[in-house]
Amino acid sequence: MSEGQGERAAGEPVTFRGCTHPPSCHTGEAPVLASATTKARYWLLIEHNGPWAAQVPDTRMPGHMAALIERATALGIRTQLIRRPGRRPRAEGREVHVLLAYGVGPAPWLAEGVFADPDDLDLDALVHGVVPESCILVSEPVFLVCTHAKRNACCARIGQPLARLLGERLPESVWETSHVGGDRYAANLVCLPHGLYYGSMSGAAAIAAADAYRHGEVVLDRYRGRAGIPEPLQAAEHFVRERTGELSVGGVAVESSRADGDVTEAVVRSGDVRVRVVVEPVAFQAPCGTACAETITTYRLVSLDRLEPVRYATPVLT
Repeated sequence: MSEGQGERAAGEPVTFRGCTHPPSCHTGEAPVLASATTKARYWLLIEHNGPWAAQVPDTRMPGHMAALIERATALGIRTQLIRRPGRRPRAEGREVHVLLAYGVGPAPWLAEGVFADPDDLDLDALVHGVVPESCILVSEPVFLVCTHAKRNACCARIGQPLARLLGERLPESVWETSHVGGDRYAANLVCLPHGLYYGSMSGAAAIAAADAYRHGEVVLDRYRGRAGIPEPLQAAEHFVRERTGELSVGGVAVESSRADGDVTEAVVRSGDVRVRVVVEPVAFQAPCGTACAETITTYRLVSLDRLEPVRYATPVLT
């Protein structure tokens, strides 16, 4: 039995101490698709070595940092506390190190800055897709691994070893982070600036996802979806990628959608092809009986049909 796992009776599922989720959530057996947070389009990452409270705003930190988080929240910017994997030296001085991510559309970006006075950070610019003054664009992606123990024990017990492993491979790109949403899918990995979510990650799966993202691609295994997009549309994109084999990050996008009750119909572009996709939610029951009864909402593909290209009549010149 590996470290961090609790005792079990014969026939009982293995669980992590302090974790109440079905074990299948953490091994990749339970479906994770279409579960990325729908509210994160703009990101503010603040380096803070901790400790982190269960809720980010409740974390003990200098007043100027708390004011920065309050400003970001008011603008609808998702704020994450970050720290490097491993040792956590106490921060010295007043300067605040931040990373910003604009995750909207086909050309998202990352920027970085250090501020003696965080009031100088123009968060309105971020919301409007403009790199704030005193920040510089970052060409390499950033990978966040949730290790927020105060939110759920499994995030730290599974996330911290994963962050160390991935950090050894990409030391300048990997950060531990506070809660990203979906504790049941720990270990969670977020790829910025696009906001791609992965869950139930093993070391091998995380390395594969990070390597793919650095080459502009998505790995569908344990892919939760792209943040900022409604869950049914995340599902539609996922099924289109499955059927067409289009794995480039920007190769699939929803053009339009409409909902009829629980059923969602979307027109999705995949490369040069357009398809009509219909999805609906279904319940997944974790396969471990009453020991970990939990119902997970996921999606099933109802239909997927290729749309014929629109043909226009050739005008007659007179």
